[in-house]
Amino acid sequence: MITKEAVEVTPTPAPVRAEPGHPRKKRRAWDEVPRWQIYVPLGIYLLFTLIPFYWILLFALRPAGSTSLVPWPMTFEHFDKVWTERSFGTYFQNSILVGVATLVMTTVVALAGGYALARFDFRIKRAFMLALLCSQFVPGALLLVPLFQIFAKLQMLNSLGSVIIAETVFQLPLSMILISGFIRNVPYSLEEAAWVDGCNRFTAFRVVVLPLLRPGLIAVGSFAFVHSWNHFLFALMFLSNQDKQTLPVGLNTLMSSDSVDLGALAAGGIIAAVPVVIVFAFIQKWLITGFSAGAVKG
Repeated sequence: MITKEAVEVTPTPAPVRAEPGHPRKKRRAWDEVPRWQIYVPLGIYLLFTLIPFYWILLFALRPAGSTSLVPWPMTFEHFDKVWTERSFGTYFQNSILVGVATLVMTTVVALAGGYALARFDFRIKRAFMLALLCSQFVPGALLLVPLFQIFAKLQMLNSLGSVIIAETVFQLPLSMILISGFIRNVPYSLEEAAWVDGCNRFTAFRVVVLPLLRPGLIAVGSFAFVHSWNHFLFALMFLSNQDKQTLPVGLNTLMSSDSVDLGALAAGGIIAAVPVVIVFAFIQKWLITGFSAGAVKG
């Protein structure tokens, strides 16, 4: 027989209580990964990203014929050359005009179309949305010939208006889809409350809905501006006079079959890139907020 004295009772350990002010932390996968496995790939990626920008600055700021890896003594002769001798001042003004006009026209038209898609139901709504999506798979190069013929009939060739219209048309489908998503996230009851207070549909939209769409409008407008600023094909095909050309076409004139002025080309690239960088630096917060709002299903 087994007596009580022979039975060994294993004491149950008391639960460990966290001391006040020192809560127990739950280990995460992030804490278990060594930090060097995170920072080393990020550092390599950052290095490969920054080296081309440094190379552009090097060619733009060092004197012609220099082989130094440090832009010293620093010179701005390449910037002065492209701005005055190569008419980059005129190209810059034309690009600003095309970018701002495309931004305004795209935002206004997409706002009206997006509101109709978000608030009204009609028979061909699904087919229309499908057509908008399918239009994004058509490259602009396929439509150059018909657009050229249309603008020739309208006597709009060699004018900035043809480039602005073409850029706006190609930006509208995606912009309209995005803005319709932003509007769906605005509760319809807010507009109904404004109607009860005596506002008509347009006034309710302007007073109630439009202020809430500001992040989305900034996101859509910024992409329309950047796309028209960097687009090369339409300006090359529709504009022939030098005083009507834009910055991407101006950069192309710095390269010839015989030689390439690397210093002037680097300086022109910096002139073309700096405005876009400044714009994104100022609207970064609104841009992230806008796309976050558009990603939520209404």
